[in-house]
Amino acid sequence: MLTAKGVATRGRIIDAAAAEIRERGISLVTLDDVGRRSRTGKSQLFHYFPDGKEQLLLAVAEREADRVLEDQQPQLGQLTTWDAWREWRDVVVEKYRRQGVNCPLGVLITEIGRHTPAAQAVTAKLLAQWQHRIQAGIEEMKAAGEIRSDVDPARASAALIAAIQGGVAILMSSGSAQHLEYALDLCLDYLRASSN
Repeated sequence: MLTAKGVATRGRIIDAAAAEIRERGISLVTLDDVGRRSRTGKSQLFHYFPDGKEQLLLAVAEREADRVLEDQQPQLGQLTTWDAWREWRDVVVEKYRRQGVNCPLGVLITEIGRHTPAAQAVTAKLLAQWQHRIQAGIEEMKAAGEIRSDVDPARASAALIAAIQGGVAILMSSGSAQHLEYALDLCLDYLRASSN
């Protein structure tokens, strides 16, 4: 069990590793880089991550996955009206626009997730949780008659996740959130049209 100071130190190391990965890419980041940025020595790094870089990468993947869902709260858990969906859309676009290339989802999927099976499992769990929350909103709106009965909530929620990820990938490479906005708008227009 870690002390409060130990929890803080471990968190500082994870945050430093995530920042290094965002800025330089996973292949260029060393434990020395993380140590310098987190102001910790090698002995501390190996105290908290005895298996080395791969264990640290997994911790970064878990933290970045948590951030993706945290950044969308409370809106993500309240998708029960069209106003709520619009507010969620605005929060998603604004958060990714503000994060730009420092996007936790992008780091998780394009950097960390490609390098270790454990990180891929974290990514898969994140996507399943995210899709489940969106699907719950679609199901609730469908039950209220706000979305046509033949819309498949699982497929629609998966498409929304893919639209966001595609928009985020373009944002990370171009600096523009326009594709993300358009993709989300098109998905929400589809869902809204289903209620007419």
